[in-house]
Amino acid sequence: MFSKILIANRGEIACRVIRTARRLGIRTVAVYSDADRDALHVALAGEAIHIGPAAAGESYLSKEKIIAAAQRTRAEAIHPGYGFLSENAEFAEAVEAAGLVFVGPSPASIRAMGLKDAAKALMERAGVPVVPGYHGDGQEPGFLAEQADGIGFPVLIKARAGGGGKGMRRVDRPEDLEASLEAAKREAKSAFGDDAVLIEKYLIKPRHIEIQVFGDSYGNAVHLFERDCSLQRRHQKVIEEAPAPGMTEEMRSAMGEAAVRAARAIDYRGAGTVEFIADISDGLSPDRFFFMEMNTRLQVEHPVTEAIAGVDLVEWQLRVASGEPLPKTQDELTINGWAFEARIYAEDPSRGFLPATGTLSHLRFPEDDARIDAGVREGDSITPHYDPLIAKLTVHAPDRAAALARLTQGLKQTQVAGTTTNLDFLIRLSRQPDFVAGHPDTGLIDRDVEALTATQQPDDAALAIAAIVEAGGFRRAAGSDPWLSLGAWQLWGETSRPVTLHFAGGHRNCWVIAKAETIFNVAFDDRTIPVHLFESDTVSRRVEIDGRQSHVDIFETSSGVTLFFDGHTHHFHRLDLLDGAEEAAAGGDRVIAPMPGLVKIVRVREGDAVAKGQALVVMEAMKMELTLTATRDGIVESLHVGEGDQTSESAVLLSLRPEDAV
Repeated sequence: MFSKILIANRGEIACRVIRTARRLGIRTVAVYSDADRDALHVALAGEAIHIGPAAAGESYLSKEKIIAAAQRTRAEAIHPGYGFLSENAEFAEAVEAAGLVFVGPSPASIRAMGLKDAAKALMERAGVPVVPGYHGDGQEPGFLAEQADGIGFPVLIKARAGGGGKGMRRVDRPEDLEASLEAAKREAKSAFGDDAVLIEKYLIKPRHIEIQVFGDSYGNAVHLFERDCSLQRRHQKVIEEAPAPGMTEEMRSAMGEAAVRAARAIDYRGAGTVEFIADISDGLSPDRFFFMEMNTRLQVEHPVTEAIAGVDLVEWQLRVASGEPLPKTQDELTINGWAFEARIYAEDPSRGFLPATGTLSHLRFPEDDARIDAGVREGDSITPHYDPLIAKLTVHAPDRAAALARLTQGLKQTQVAGTTTNLDFLIRLSRQPDFVAGHPDTGLIDRDVEALTATQQPDDAALAIAAIVEAGGFRRAAGSDPWLSLGAWQLWGETSRPVTLHFAGGHRNCWVIAKAETIFNVAFDDRTIPVHLFESDTVSRRVEIDGRQSHVDIFETSSGVTLFFDGHTHHFHRLDLLDGAEEAAAGGDRVIAPMPGLVKIVRVREGDAVAKGQALVVMEAMKMELTLTATRDGIVESLHVGEGDQTSESAVLLSLRPEDAV
């Protein structure tokens, strides 16, 4: 076994590898960019080496800097994690050439599966079923259009390199192919340095089921059962589970054997995942699943496999990379119970899952019945430089119903303030009837997206609590003055205060009437709500509202109040009268950058007439491409950015004027 390893990654996966290495007595080296100088993975590692600016291309994607860091610290091996250089064959070669061990498959295996078109041809020869489509080298747009017509719409455009939904577009009509092809190629070039794509038949009702495989240097290969990853948005996974609901032993055996054949075909070593798409138009069937791709690394969702198989896959990686055989044979592997993983992101589901930034001013996770894999702490910032993952929450139970109940409860107990998150979306998704019934498919979220992503409006109870907070009723003044300690209460009669509450989607006016130090009435236009506060030495306060007692956690900053109440998160913000960004965004005559990013394409010029919904500017931020459109018809009055410009959040990109304006 190694005595010291370097982790060539950041965030959650770097912390994950460090924890297993510590348990095995292996010393660890972290690497960090300017943006990650105080990051959690840096604090957890035994030592850390600075490798460059925040831009990944100058730090986490720099092969030379990472290898130099390993040599400088005398590490024996490099664990690549996932993302960044984890599936880069040239990096694996450079690591080996430097006399170090790459904790992963051989460069030849990475290359064999690195390009989806070549991988599919290889799988066909190995007897693994593949999705019908075009997987060749021809990339001329007219030629690809002919191939798409021959396959039949709808089709799926996929970048042949990389993964994570980048460079992927569903196309339902021939007239949409050109624009989708252009966007997919551009995104693939930016993400992977390769704009080549393949075109496949889009299955109308598919499930995404993948098999965890593992091989060693002695020709042994096993599978560790399946994961269902069908719940996706923008082709990125949201909630994963293991095993797959409705899976029969016959189909599990067929998929497992096909995955092991795939691994053996490339002499695979280490952790890998063979991803299949299953046509479930007539239910799960062992003759209707198709190879999509193989990820030659550890997957983000690997904890659900660890939970049901009772193994540590990072430990397996380190043991196999150090020359040991697989710890278990296929016959020794069994399924125990059920597991779910939910990915908690800083993003706004109500705005198309737009990534969000911000400082995690408050962060709490459930203490029982849940595994948390996080790369951030309270006080850390979610920046535009990297993926906005906050944490992965994994639960395990004897059966699916119990595990799903634990998932919902764990999500409800998670508290995040300081940025917008997808927590309410995940809670709703965990209760979605088709999912609860064990009938997921890749189109489920899109079909129910309006209900799943609707902004959670605060109910009267939450509004009443927020109003008392804004009126100062929850505060106890510091010091020994007994009169100040009475807070909002006064001795001679009741005191009242007007409060306006601002929240996503609206505002409410009310009066807060202090009847005693801990007793209030909150009067709205249509009703008055009695509230009784109970003493508490913790952040969590017990409250009685309309005769019902419950607990509320309150987190307050200068910019607003966040309530964690009845399993929901409610944000109330305070208006900054000097900040014109909100007014500008709502005015309809300006196009505002929703977050910091790079201006990739400007599709209009000053003086152009534009129609509502027309694409105006394409930005790249947090590894994704955002197309900003006109909110109404008008004329481009002025452009404030050009292609290649970096822009800040809320910056005005261009201004419109009405067509009839002089």
